Amino acid sequence: MAASDNDFVRIENPADGVTVLVPTADIDMSRSPDLRSSIKGELKPGLERMIIDLSEVQYMDSSGLATLVEAMRLAKKEAVGLHLASMTDKVRAIFEIARLDAFFSIKDTRQDALDA
Repeated sequence: MAASDNDFVRIENPADGVTVLVPTADIDMSRSPDLRSSIKGELKPGLERMIIDLSEVQYMDSSGLATLVEAMRLAKKEAVGLHLASMTDKVRAIFEIARLDAFFSIKDTRQDALDA
């Protein structure tokens, strides 16, 4: 398991070619840049799948959504599978209201994302 550059995003490497990012607090305007930086820093050659585990995120504002949309765009460009996992009901509702749930691969658990 590797440590991240900031206290807000924990980075784990459970298998070759797989990186899991775990934001450890709400994703808002003040924390979105840290998440964006972590995502960009982990999109490296050899990465096959990136999982963003949202189990510790209780709230996400529009800057958080924009950061994840950008992550999806970057992952597609690099041919990396991006999965969002373990969303709380509140965060899932935000994705549904914004109709982003149709564009992201959203898995109920981290294990589901690892198995995908």
